[in-house]
Amino acid sequence: MAAEHERPASRTAWRVALVRATHQVLDRPVVLDDPIAIPILGPEISAALAADPAAFERGPIDSYLRAFIAARARFAEDHLDAARSRGVGQYVILGAGLDTFAYRQRRAAPPLRIWEVDQPATQLWKQDRLAAGPIAIPANVQYVAVDFEHDSLPDALAAAGFDARAGAVFAWLGVTMYLTRPAIETTLAWIASAAGAHGGVAFDYAVDRAQLPPPQQAVFDGLAARVAAAGEPWVTTFDPPALAERLRSLGFGTIEDAGGDELNARYFAGRADGLRVGSLARMMWAGSW
Repeated sequence: MAAEHERPASRTAWRVALVRATHQVLDRPVVLDDPIAIPILGPEISAALAADPAAFERGPIDSYLRAFIAARARFAEDHLDAARSRGVGQYVILGAGLDTFAYRQRRAAPPLRIWEVDQPATQLWKQDRLAAGPIAIPANVQYVAVDFEHDSLPDALAAAGFDARAGAVFAWLGVTMYLTRPAIETTLAWIASAAGAHGGVAFDYAVDRAQLPPPQQAVFDGLAARVAAAGEPWVTTFDPPALAERLRSLGFGTIEDAGGDELNARYFAGRADGLRVGSLARMMWAGSW
């Protein structure tokens, strides 16, 4: 890892963790049952959430964001469960941030190896938070320091024991919109070669602004301004049909592109509280077969 490419720990990763935690206390039923979401934030934030969880909401669009962050993690983990039933035993979390899957594993068989990939500063920050929890790091978890714009993901994972011939599921959540298109396509092309016969990648992506209706464009602008103010501006958006075509050209055989209608039907149907996702971002599963 080249020192000149190291960056501060991600501020958006902290915000995502807060949103995931507020889902645990504001929404019933939860879409993502995450008993680690609150403890990883530390005792002060945990106490504040218990006292007034609504204080962590910053505006009217926050419920849509909260729904999407819960749904995208559930989407990825559902695909992981399906792949494990097909014999896949490797899980790579790209841009892991404060992702909690590894610390709340529910299923012991078949055996699973997990690699959390992120920039070095964010990984060190996360490990500090786990230690302060205290939240135990399972033996089947390894940390891999990578900058997607500058470092070789295949080389870094291979050095950490990843077997590119054995197949894997990759989760890439809340990352693609912050990367350049060449960095995204390089990573996806390698995943297509490393996912094996029964693996694939689950990732979310931002829809091109021009394809959104005017009210949604205003929401897009608001969220884009928020992350830019945090020093992590959006860089890349996609046209859904063009993205699906590109994934097929990279070698993926199964494409599942889930937008608001699909995610709401799958995860939010019949709710009394009206929680639902919007249309700014979509979930993609690109499978090998």
